[in-house]
Amino acid sequence: MPGNAMLDGLSFDSTALGMGLPAEVESLIAQAGLVRQDRVRAEALLQKARTLAPMHPATLIALYRFHFYGHRLREAREVSREALSLARAALVPGHPDPVAADLPPITDEQARFDAAVRFYLFSLKGFAYLNLRLGDIEVGRAALHELQHLDPHDRVGGAVLAVVLARAESGDDEDEQLDYDRLAISQGRMPHRGWGNP
Repeated sequence: MPGNAMLDGLSFDSTALGMGLPAEVESLIAQAGLVRQDRVRAEALLQKARTLAPMHPATLIALYRFHFYGHRLREAREVSREALSLARAALVPGHPDPVAADLPPITDEQARFDAAVRFYLFSLKGFAYLNLRLGDIEVGRAALHELQHLDPHDRVGGAVLAVVLARAESGDDEDEQLDYDRLAISQGRMPHRGWGNP
């Protein structure tokens, strides 16, 4: 079953929920949050946390958020790529090349409740979004296709990326469309969840 790979005696599911994070690492992440306006200092703290707990999802989540909310999309994309690799290794334990391995089938229940599966799906959603925003349309489309295949009931809300894909293909700037999209959602013209018709 996905999500059972062990990390220092804890399942990946447990670490994806934030358990097992060493106190020193937790402190470094908290310190980085307090000095986030000082990019160099905050990033150094987060990188140190990552070095001390390289296999713990919390360090990747913190680093991803730091770059994403700092509008450093390329850096955030690299972190999302690392998160995908880490999650795949947990989902296909023992495989010599988890990145190339086919994932086992994911049930709807796992997409709703399995922490490792959800970590993978959210990482894939972030990776798809960032590639679309950065103009790597084919990579973003492939990631979005994988997300739709693995999460056909749209449990992680990836279907909204179909709108981002359409804008990226048409050359529209996403930021200019934000208010329009919010209005469309409020009027029921764009679903909050669900892939709709292909």
